[in-house]
Amino acid sequence: MAAGKKRANERSAATLRVMWQPVDTRDASAVAGEVARLYLGMYPGESPALLREAFNYLAGCFRGDNPKYQALDVRYHDLEHTLQGALCLARLLHHRHLAGADPRFSRNLFELGILAVLLHDTGYLKRPGDSEGTGAKYTAVHVIRSAEFAAECLAKKGFSGPDIRAVQNMIRCTGMGVNLAAIAFQTDKERLVGYALGTADLLGQMAADDYVDKLPVLYEEFAEAAAYYPNRHPANTRYPSAVALMRHTPEFWRGYVWPRLNQDFGGLYHFLEDPYPGGPNRYLQRIERNLARLREQLAQTESSA
Repeated sequence: MAAGKKRANERSAATLRVMWQPVDTRDASAVAGEVARLYLGMYPGESPALLREAFNYLAGCFRGDNPKYQALDVRYHDLEHTLQGALCLARLLHHRHLAGADPRFSRNLFELGILAVLLHDTGYLKRPGDSEGTGAKYTAVHVIRSAEFAAECLAKKGFSGPDIRAVQNMIRCTGMGVNLAAIAFQTDKERLVGYALGTADLLGQMAADDYVDKLPVLYEEFAEAAAYYPNRHPANTRYPSAVALMRHTPEFWRGYVWPRLNQDFGGLYHFLEDPYPGGPNRYLQRIERNLARLREQLAQTESSA
């Protein structure tokens, strides 16, 4: 029995090492391939065709292939941002599956979760003829717009009403400051996948290698949104400059993201620990490294001023 347990642990460790292989999050096909691999590890014998089609569709929409929308023209909430969240979500769900956590998620629910993360920022897309500014102006309402986009898209693809509502509810979990208790989840499993998506959206972007470099770009999006919706976006008062946003980022992590991850989203990020439970969490390590780099950069700027 001891030998069997040892072999099982060795197989699990090997699986986790493979799970963390490098993936180019600028390449939709590369991320789709990794998500498909993780999917097949959970649901052997099933087909990841729907997932690959969804990644291709999303990349096409962001390029401007959808005649009902212009190409995505925001620079922070871009394709890579979405792919970072999708990869993190797939890893989290896969690692949770390896941990044997209950309740177990069906193949359909996994697919709906990936669809939701892929569609969660489509609310930044502009309609034809919308020539004022960039899609960043919709920051304050992009979650609502993304849910509407998802409903339109999935209905045309023949998805059922409950599945469309599930995707919309999961998308709503990415809203800043959203009251999660007000989301009408249809099942507890749907709620958990939505919380996993919210977790992945936060971790995926803050752990990115270029997160610190892109903070001024994020400020530009906030500033445009504040000008377009002055009563719906706080950027005009909270972040009067890019430097102010950067100075606030460590507090944003401590005061908003960390409680969100632990309390509201139920600590699902723990499933990214390797080994689980209690091992290092590569996403948290990268975030800590980014915050340290940010503090160092700010200190250098202030000392040279």
